[in-house]
Amino acid sequence: MNSRWAVALSALAIVATSGNAFVSVNRSPIATPMTKTTVLRMGPPADPSLPVTEQYGEGSRKYRRTVYNHDLWVKHRSPDRFFSNLQTLVNSGIYKQVGKEVAATVGVASFVCLWNALVGGYEGFDGTMHDSVIHNAFFQVVGLPMTPFTILTPSLGLLLVFRTNSSYTRWDEARKFWGLNINHTRDLCRMATSWYGYQLPKSKDGLPPVIDPVKREEDLKHLSLCTWAFVRSMKRHLSPPGEDEEDFIAELKSRLPAEQAEKVIAAAHRPNRALYDLSVAIEKLPMHFMRKNEINKNLSIFEDTLGGSERLLSSPVPLFYSRHTARFLSTWLLLLPFALYEPFKGSWNHISMIPATAFISLCLFGIEELATQLEEPFTILPMQGFCDKIGSNCDEIVSWSGQYDDEFPVIVKTFEDSERLWDRVLTKFRKSS
Repeated sequence: MNSRWAVALSALAIVATSGNAFVSVNRSPIATPMTKTTVLRMGPPADPSLPVTEQYGEGSRKYRRTVYNHDLWVKHRSPDRFFSNLQTLVNSGIYKQVGKEVAATVGVASFVCLWNALVGGYEGFDGTMHDSVIHNAFFQVVGLPMTPFTILTPSLGLLLVFRTNSSYTRWDEARKFWGLNINHTRDLCRMATSWYGYQLPKSKDGLPPVIDPVKREEDLKHLSLCTWAFVRSMKRHLSPPGEDEEDFIAELKSRLPAEQAEKVIAAAHRPNRALYDLSVAIEKLPMHFMRKNEINKNLSIFEDTLGGSERLLSSPVPLFYSRHTARFLSTWLLLLPFALYEPFKGSWNHISMIPATAFISLCLFGIEELATQLEEPFTILPMQGFCDKIGSNCDEIVSWSGQYDDEFPVIVKTFEDSERLWDRVLTKFRKSS
C-alpha cells in the first residue's frame, strides 16, 4: 500500500512542476487544416471557349475523374437517363475520338455506292433507271458475299469482349489499390493516436506514463503529414510528367518541413523517400515495439499498392493482342460496305448502306476506344481527390484525444489543475484498495 502512495505522490510531483506535462490530453490538438492546392476536375469542361482538344482525347481525360455522391447516384438511376444520353450523343468524347475511323468506313461505303452507280447504272430522282456512265468491260460492279462477315462476327466479338474486360480489370485493380491506401492510412493514424505513450507498460499501481501534450501533438501531426506526403508522392509518380509538378512542389513546401520537402522533391523515387520518412516517424513514437510492428504492417501494404500501380503503368495489355484486335476490326469494317451493298438494294441507289455503315462503325470502334481509354487507369482516377481525402482524414484522426481521458481527464498547467488531478488519484486508489 505504501508503494502505491509513493508512486502516486511521485507522479503528482512531476506533473505539478511541469507546465507542459499532463497525464491525459483532454483537449484535442488541432492539426493544420488540409489545404487543396490542386483542383479536382470532374465532368466535361464547362467553358465553351476551351479548345476542341479539351473535349475529347488526351485533353478530356482529366474531366473523367468523377466521384459520386448520393445526388449523382439518384441522377444516374433516373428514368430520363436514356433520353438524356441520346441528347448528348453528339457531345460524346468517345465518338469524337473515333471520328476519323468512322469517316474512313463511310468514305468506303460512299465509294461503293458511287462506283457501282457509275458502272452498273443508277436510279434517277423520278425513279427511272439509267444506264451506266462508264462503259468498259474491265470495270465491274464491286461487292462481297455476307457469309465471311457472318462467320467472323463471333470471333471479332470475343476479341472485343476480352479487350474491354482486360482494360476494365486494370482500372478496377488501380481503384482497389487506392482504396487500400485510403483504408490503411486511416488505420495507421488511428493506431498511432490511440497507442501513443505506450512505450512502457503501466506501473503496478495502474498509473499511466506522463506525456507531454506539445510533444504528442507535434509527433502525431508529423505522422499525419508523412502519411499524406506518401500518397501525394504516389499520385505525382503515377501522373503525366507535366500535369501537376508545380502543384506537387507547392503542396509539399507548404505542408512539410522545408528540409524534408526538399529531400522528397529531389529523390529519384519520391514515393519511396516519402515512405521512408513515414517509417522513421513511426519509429520515433513512444510506444511498445510490438505496437510499432502492427503499425508498420500498413507500410508493407503501401509498398504493395505502389508496386502494383507501377506494374499497371509500365505493362499494357500485350501489344500483339491489342494490335491484332485493332487490325481485325479495321479490316472487317472497311470491307463491310462491299457486303452491305446487295442487302440494301431496296433503298434508292443502295444509299441507306452509308448511314448503316456509319452506325455499325461508331458502335464497334467505340467499344475498342473504351478499352483503350480504360487500359491506363491513373489519368482517369480522381487521385488528387483521394490524396485530399486522406490528408483530411489523417489530420482529423490525430487531433483526437489519447486513451487516458477516461482515467485522468486533466491537463496540468496550474495549481488548481494539480488539485483536481490529486482528487482523481485519491479516488482511484481508494477504489483499488
